[in-house]
Amino acid sequence: MRTQRDSPPQRTQRTQRFFKVVLCILCVLCGGELFAQFQMPDPKQMAGIPRPVTDLPDGSISVRLIRGQLSNNIASHLVELHFANGRVLKVNTDDAGRAQFDKVPAGERVKATADVDGEHLESQDFQAPSQGGIRLMLVATDKNAPQPAPEAPAVSGTVSLSDNSRIVLEPGDEFVTAYYMLELVNINTNPVNPSPPFAFDMPRGAQGTTLLDGSSPIARTKGAHVSLAGPVPPGRTVIQLVAELPVDTGTLDLAQTFPAQLDHLTVLVRKLGETKLSSPLIERQQEFPNNGEVVIGAMGAAVPAGKTIALSLTDLPHHSPAPRVTALAVAGAIVLGGVWFATRRQKTTALDADRKRLLTRREKLFGELLKIERERRNGRSDDRSLARREELMAQLEHVYGALDDPDRAGAPA
Repeated sequence: MRTQRDSPPQRTQRTQRFFKVVLCILCVLCGGELFAQFQMPDPKQMAGIPRPVTDLPDGSISVRLIRGQLSNNIASHLVELHFANGRVLKVNTDDAGRAQFDKVPAGERVKATADVDGEHLESQDFQAPSQGGIRLMLVATDKNAPQPAPEAPAVSGTVSLSDNSRIVLEPGDEFVTAYYMLELVNINTNPVNPSPPFAFDMPRGAQGTTLLDGSSPIARTKGAHVSLAGPVPPGRTVIQLVAELPVDTGTLDLAQTFPAQLDHLTVLVRKLGETKLSSPLIERQQEFPNNGEVVIGAMGAAVPAGKTIALSLTDLPHHSPAPRVTALAVAGAIVLGGVWFATRRQKTTALDADRKRLLTRREKLFGELLKIERERRNGRSDDRSLARREELMAQLEHVYGALDDPDRAGAPA
């Protein structure tokens, strides 16, 4: 039997819990040097992103309104919460720039908006939680902030991946989710066109490669290929990726090459059961507790550009593909049998109008079901698509019953 995978909200919450200890682990492994290099992100990169929290009452949504920087709160300003059905709640921000909406019905699709000095701000659409609350931030432009100097012309040069870069692996039942947190460093005062170009492919078999929020706008993905759409600006450029690697056995071998030097290799693995990590490039590793789970933290020396980073995960939880293959074979045999039966019937007698309608509907429903199944394997399904899948299965059962029973051929599908 195929194990049901987490829904997108469950996966998001689980991943957020997993990353709570990442900075602590890196700090231990690096001897505390990480905090000296850490820089606060641009608030604009965090604007409008809902963040589940447990320090708010159930069903509460807190919206913080700032201008430019975290220290510049906007007090006594109207914030609106828009529901999908058109309902709107309005609350003014307090002295800390926060507007809190309480007792929002669980499951409602909502988004927060505000208008500041003629600038319209709005959050992502999100679902009101049944447990805990949501915090998010709306960031207005600080028109009094110093304007950046004109950008210098781009030059040819080299970039490197700082020791803030890391590979995070999160095993599941049938997939290992790989997160790449990459920080490109350009030490020049001018933007740089990297030589060689900064472009690479995710490991073989990677599915659904996606850029995460907070990535630089010059980062691009096309399938499993990652590239840059322009020169690398001076300073630090963040590229955050996620992809899934299928696992049919208890072992996963991952090989990755970057076109720039990686200053230090850092790998984090959420340990399930007896999962083990090994690599010829790892110099030391340690296990850390994480809310009842265990995380493996490993580090290695610098990795030159073009050198393959080989990682091996063993003793992974997995399910044999035999039942799935058997089920698909049986389903295929049923479909082929149905096609053969329909063809044979056509040779002996003409199908009436109702039977033709049933055959056309069967093909349409089956095609839509296959599309939903492909999206589910690529992790793009949601509650709506799962509900639609159940409807399609029920309708197909009705259609097949009508096709098999001539007395039901004229019944409405």
